[in-house]
This record gives sequence, C-alpha cells and structure tokens, in this order.
Amino acid sequence: MRFFEIHTPYYALLKAETKQDAIATYAKYVAEDDGTLQEEIREVDRDYALVSFSRGATDDGEEVSILEILTDFQSEESSVLLIGRDVL
Repeated sequence: MRFFEIHTPYYALLKAETKQDAIATYAKYVAEDDGTLQEEIREVDRDYALVSFSRGATDDGEEVSILEILTDFQSEESSVLLIGRDVL
C-alpha cells in the first residue's frame, strides 16, 4: 500500500495501491474531483502516514486503540484514513 495526502479542497489521508486509486477513493468518500486532485495529491511515506493516523480521533473525539489503528492501517484495501473536520 502507498499513502497519499490531499489538502484542498478538503484534507484527507488515504491509502491505496496507486495515485489514481487514491483519487477515486477521495472522490467517492470525501469530495468530487473538480479537476485539481491530480495536482493537489502528494504521496507521503509510511511512517508519516502512521503517525498522522495514530494521532487521529474518532468522530466523537475519543482516542482510537492501538490495535484498531494497526488493523486499519495494515489492511490491504484502499481507504480514507483521516478526513478533515470541515467535511464532517
């Protein structure tokens, strides 16, 4: 898995096999692609993604357990790991 970050129009940390998969996941779960996602997305390294994800919180502000963090982080499916609060 590779990890990607998008800041505009809304922040998201994603994991996907390819950049195109990450863009498709973002468009499905966060916001539509207005044609700028290809320029806005950047790949981040695994350690950066893990630290960012581990500092995230659930929707109700509670901390996420280490087991849940590792399970979600290491799964082999594309997903949104973090999403900006301005989307919720």
